Amino acid sequence: MVQVAAVAGPTMKRRVFLAGVSALALARPLAAMPQYVSAMPFDAETVRAMARDLASRPFAPRPLIPAPWRDLTYDQYRKFWFDTRRAVWAGEARGFEMDLFHPGLYFPRAVEVAVVENATAHRLAFDMDLFDWTDRAPELPVDATMGFSGLRLRHVFPGETNAREFAVFQGASYFRAIGAAQQYGLSARGLALRTGDPQGEEFPDFTRMWVETPVPGDDRVVLHALLDSPSVAGAYRFVVQPGPACVMEVEATLYPRVDLDHAGIAPLTSMFLYDQTNRPRFDDFRPAIHDSDGLSIWNGAGEMLWRQLANPVELQVSSFVDENPRGFGLRQRADKLSDFADLEAHYHERPSLWIEPMGDWGAGVVRLVEIPSDREIYDNIVAYWRPRVPLAAGEEHRFAYRMSWHGNADAPGRPDVAPVRDTHMGRNFEGDRWLAAIDFADHPALSGDLSDVTLHVSSNQADTSGGILQRNPETGGARLAFTFDPGEREAAELRAQLMRGGQAASEVWLYRWTAA
Repeated sequence: MVQVAAVAGPTMKRRVFLAGVSALALARPLAAMPQYVSAMPFDAETVRAMARDLASRPFAPRPLIPAPWRDLTYDQYRKFWFDTRRAVWAGEARGFEMDLFHPGLYFPRAVEVAVVENATAHRLAFDMDLFDWTDRAPELPVDATMGFSGLRLRHVFPGETNAREFAVFQGASYFRAIGAAQQYGLSARGLALRTGDPQGEEFPDFTRMWVETPVPGDDRVVLHALLDSPSVAGAYRFVVQPGPACVMEVEATLYPRVDLDHAGIAPLTSMFLYDQTNRPRFDDFRPAIHDSDGLSIWNGAGEMLWRQLANPVELQVSSFVDENPRGFGLRQRADKLSDFADLEAHYHERPSLWIEPMGDWGAGVVRLVEIPSDREIYDNIVAYWRPRVPLAAGEEHRFAYRMSWHGNADAPGRPDVAPVRDTHMGRNFEGDRWLAAIDFADHPALSGDLSDVTLHVSSNQADTSGGILQRNPETGGARLAFTFDPGEREAAELRAQLMRGGQAASEVWLYRWTAA
């Protein structure tokens, strides 16, 4: 049993949840929105000036919230929830509403949240009256360290009357979003530091957030965030537009305290447990479990690459050298219920996330980190851009990019080549070689008779066959099948592509096979 301090005042006591409108709710009038605790001038340079100032001083961690909040169990944490009737801008017909998350459990330090209107930022006060809870929720203290753990944005989509959520910013510098017909899946971060390095990863935090009050009729909302960690401070500006795909334009300005030789720009985090490439390792009834099934890269040379994801038995890192990439992202191309046979998780409705650099990013690598995992609750996939030149301490470094949280129907990327639809892998009929079967989507580049299509299959670590190309009667697309033998090697890099008339007709398919 968690011991908690007594809380003064009747409004601080636990509230009994009742279906419908309770007498308590009728007795206590609803505030139009959370109350303000302070105000300050705010303009386009405010957050950058704060970040510069932070970076000029040694890092100082924020105070911890009271221990009873930090010691909440997962079940106890979920017994509290935001009362959406008290959402910011509720009842104001602005097309957007904003909810707030309480801290505790995984969120031991509070985040300041403010709304901006008429060039003034108004900090929102933490108030237990903004939340509801069950009669089994523990009593918890509130002091000056309290604040929020993040926020949720909701929008009234065309043809609907209620505001529905489309983006969440909560935990370190994590955030996630969905298109109008999607379920939450992969996440993004403001910045990754030393991901996969032996000395361990550093997780910067968004410590303060400001959300500009939308004008009625606006189709987007603007959010600013202050980032801080022992190695770097930063200022972020997000222009978020919900819709069939949720599109964010991001401006990130970084002020390192130390030279950042391993910084991850526009990092993405996802989950891949298994699909038809590693199905025998899992005895689950479902044919696949993943939030994303591949890393997609449109490199500076114009190639469209597809790296099928893996769940290795040991940590593995892949780097795709590039200069001024046109885009990269983690995709969920399996988009049918039958791909997963899961009536609850709805993996087929998880979004893909595409990063499009705005301006030249220079030389570097798209880096993919794949972490061994045995359960679907763990994110084990990370992808990001790593600049070749370290980000120097004491200098300003700016990156701008567009993020698109989308489904297959509106996937960005190179449109003139057939994308990979699925990959199957296992032993051949004789059992003496491995066989890979790659299904490409039905696409004009591979229409008609396939006899004039050239197959390019290669590996530096395995003996590969020439391959066979057939039409898949179910999908309408082309299927490339080939065998390979890695011999005694523990790993092999595989590559395949279809060409027609000397031009690329498909994406470049890549895969790292491992013995286990």
